[in-house]
Amino acid sequence: MQDLRLTVAPGAVHLRRYLPIAEQRKVASCCLEMGSKPAGFYTPIVRGGHPMSVQMLCLGRHWNARHYLYEEVRSDVDGLPAPELPRDLASLAERAAADAGFSVKPDLCIVNWYRDSSKMGLHQDKDESAASLAEGLPVVSLSIGDSAQFLFGGLRRRDPVERILLESGDVFVFGGPARLRYHGVTRVLPGTAPPDLPFAGRLNLTFRRF
Repeated sequence: MQDLRLTVAPGAVHLRRYLPIAEQRKVASCCLEMGSKPAGFYTPIVRGGHPMSVQMLCLGRHWNARHYLYEEVRSDVDGLPAPELPRDLASLAERAAADAGFSVKPDLCIVNWYRDSSKMGLHQDKDESAASLAEGLPVVSLSIGDSAQFLFGGLRRRDPVERILLESGDVFVFGGPARLRYHGVTRVLPGTAPPDLPFAGRLNLTFRRF
């Protein structure tokens, strides 16, 4: 039987087919409902005035794309308070982290909605608090919908990268010595999502502890 728990690197674990389809639909419906309300999905504008190719929904805390920091309100969008992170979603991430060998209680989640042409350049997740980063508390990344080509690199941008296919229901957890490794998404593979999901494209939920 193929191993569904793959250690990619020290501190980085790929939990393949982790979330059953019924739970995927439940999580997706929750995100879509929250995303349709005020303080829902929006297109982030980064430094330099360029729009990202994903739509974003920030739960628990808002990530300011212009200043690369977390805040209570969406000061770079509309000034609305960030929606709360639902306990059910936080518990799911906590369970996945434990199954990957980590202990964390997430207090925020960034939901990125990828369409066919969406990408995410190589970057580090380093805007959380100094204490969270020093402790190596993990990022828990859940994929739902179309598959994506994920890049996982080293601690320097020029380090070699590994290409990993993330499919619907997969969870990728990286913390400890892997917490600040560069990563990104080169492409989404249209038409690869399981049937009967209530949206098109890919939802990626990344949970963290600020």
